Amino acid sequence: MKMKSFFRKAALALMAMVAVAVAMPVEVQAQKDDIASTTLINKGDKAPDFTVEMVDGSEITLSKLKGKVVVVNFWATWCPPCRQELKVVEKQLIERFKGKKFVFLPISRGEAKKTVEAFRKQNGYTFPMGLDPKQTIYKKYASNYIPRNFVVGKDGKVIYTSVGYTPEEFAEMISAIEKALK
Repeated sequence: MKMKSFFRKAALALMAMVAVAVAMPVEVQAQKDDIASTTLINKGDKAPDFTVEMVDGSEITLSKLKGKVVVVNFWATWCPPCRQELKVVEKQLIERFKGKKFVFLPISRGEAKKTVEAFRKQNGYTFPMGLDPKQTIYKKYASNYIPRNFVVGKDGKVIYTSVGYTPEEFAEMISAIEKALK
């Protein structure tokens, strides 16, 4: 009797694992479809122009950066993947491409200046950060999900996009930047 119960439980466990394995690709595809439907600017598109106010009060206009490779990065202080990504930016992007025609342009999505200032101070960030408290810039590029990166080539066209943060994805972005700087 115990053996029969064991096999029944084992069969149920096996069926559950098969159900999860079958459902995961469907769930992953649904997320990819949702990300795609919320992405307004894709690789090959001309990057929409904008002027962003920086935390220090200066302004940067994207079209004035033509001739440089620009990473437009949308993020927020409350977003764990954004925080992970920002921790590696200094060494892996800013220092790596220092002296080259490259600009990292992080834009805080939907947050007040004082929130971003406190976050910068708390984390010791010294690189410039832009403010988009009403998400007017963000809404030109996407309608959901952060962090988002749009790598804009020297000609003003998007050459790479990403959503979320993984070390592998970040390495792909670095490769796209290196290729664009050649």
